[in-house]
Amino acid sequence: MGVTEAPPDRTDPEGAIAAAAKRCSNWGRWGADDVLGTLNFLDDAKRVEGAALVRRGATFSLSQSFDMNGPQKGWRRRTNPVHTMLDTGTDAERGNQGFPHGIGGADDVIAMPLQASTQWDGLGHIFDHGNAWNGRRAGDVVTSEGDLVTGIETVGGRIAGRGVLLDVGRAIGTDGELPDGFAITPEHLEATMAAQGESARVSRGDLLLVRTGRLARARREGWGDYAGGDSPGLSFTTADWLHDTEIAGIATDTWGFEVRPNEFDVAFQPLHQVCIPNMGLFLGEMWDLDALAADCAQDGRYDFWLTAAPLPVTGAVGAPVNPIAVK
Repeated sequence: MGVTEAPPDRTDPEGAIAAAAKRCSNWGRWGADDVLGTLNFLDDAKRVEGAALVRRGATFSLSQSFDMNGPQKGWRRRTNPVHTMLDTGTDAERGNQGFPHGIGGADDVIAMPLQASTQWDGLGHIFDHGNAWNGRRAGDVVTSEGDLVTGIETVGGRIAGRGVLLDVGRAIGTDGELPDGFAITPEHLEATMAAQGESARVSRGDLLLVRTGRLARARREGWGDYAGGDSPGLSFTTADWLHDTEIAGIATDTWGFEVRPNEFDVAFQPLHQVCIPNMGLFLGEMWDLDALAADCAQDGRYDFWLTAAPLPVTGAVGAPVNPIAVK
């Protein structure tokens, strides 16, 4: 860590992706049948370490709202959640629910893309030249029946441990925010750790949170292109840093985790292409880190207990989550 990475050749995304995928591959590291990827780094001892960080009992939900006022505008056919009532108090008052002795109730349903708001990307979400995580053929993993191998339910009970916040927006940016197109390099991550102190040390098995301030700006100025447009984010040059630190997962307050526009003349989410199918790294997007970041800045502690179990939708390649940080 801390080694300066040369900027990628903007004209050669194929070469850069192939080279990074080879350097950062974890294929076979945990056996041919592995479905956990980097969550293998998050073991029982790491969870004990994380649980010991609870001192005050203060809790922070890191989830955005799941409602019609969300950021989605139909990009990639993604829409905001639609919440509909099936039974209401009005029905109960009128006695038309058919229940005996005066009992009534309310019930509801929600329709939404699984990645419409705060969520984890599963290991079946992105492929590299037709290959899924651990070298499997993409068509053998994800079919019309869903992800038959690495569905998000396989990690439903595992994502809990030591969380670490790197508030790059506050450490590097202006007024706590980074501008769209700002590429966060390994040097920026290291500088943020140094500025925040020992509690921000990133180690094996951690769940790393990176705040850019992009969500704060969207709330102030309106959603705009928050979900699908230009954004600050991780530079492609962080691939080796993410691999070498052996973190279990990483989440940001942006829609796509990596910087947009991407750092090549013609490319679409090249860091995803390295991290998910080759590294086996779990990526979280659209997390709300603002209240947690303010508290961390106030008390000077940037690590905490984090539980972030995805909704275990069988065969899903991504799922909503309501992460809870406890300090």
